[in-house]
Amino acid sequence: MKSLHISVAPEIIGHLGELKITNSLVTSIIVMVFLLFLAFKVSKGGRSLKKSNLYMAVEYIIEGFYKFFKNIAGERTDTIFPLIMTFFLFIIFGNWIGLLPGVGSVGFYEHTQEGELLVPYFRGPNADLNTTFALALISVSVTQYLSIKTLGFKTYISKFINIKNPIKFFVGILELISEFAKILSFSFRLFGNIFAGEVLLAVMIFLIPILVPVPFLILEVFVGFIQALVFTMLTTIFIVIATEPVHE
Repeated sequence: MKSLHISVAPEIIGHLGELKITNSLVTSIIVMVFLLFLAFKVSKGGRSLKKSNLYMAVEYIIEGFYKFFKNIAGERTDTIFPLIMTFFLFIIFGNWIGLLPGVGSVGFYEHTQEGELLVPYFRGPNADLNTTFALALISVSVTQYLSIKTLGFKTYISKFINIKNPIKFFVGILELISEFAKILSFSFRLFGNIFAGEVLLAVMIFLIPILVPVPFLILEVFVGFIQALVFTMLTTIFIVIATEPVHE
């Protein structure tokens, strides 16, 4: 009997030498290729005397986001905007690609003790904890780098190691733990929301494939946008906080 296959871990669909090719890796590459193609088209449209409609639309969106983050990051915006905008674009398209027809539903069947299980060829990038963990690691690492660059290593390390008195030493330990906790918080928040949404859609489509899943699909489009914005905003806020001068 064929049944719906839901796996927390990404499914392996092939090998490239020793490298395991997972369905989430395939969709991640598709998203990156799409963004590179979009950037090429926009750049080409911007070089002509008559700006293309695509260029005008993208410029309007980018400018709107720049002004939005300018209100949060202030003078730091010019430094961090390329990073946070890249985060936003990759995450939102990574979220939305998981909602396309065929993603999670087209694949091959494996024979197991439980019956025939569908192994999809494609899986949303952010429905894989490996992807969200990598994004979180980049976010926190860049935050620490910018903090050291702005405050200096001595001031930076004093936030975590301060032996002037027991209270400051204890607070420093808590600060250090909180920095590592951000990685888990970032990765599990994004993964949990996107994975749960894709599972809900998969179950609804499997049980009632006609019309009923449409409201859930619309909801997931909105959730995908919100999760991309939340991840980007938190990264921006953490960078702003980390680069503020330390006060007693």
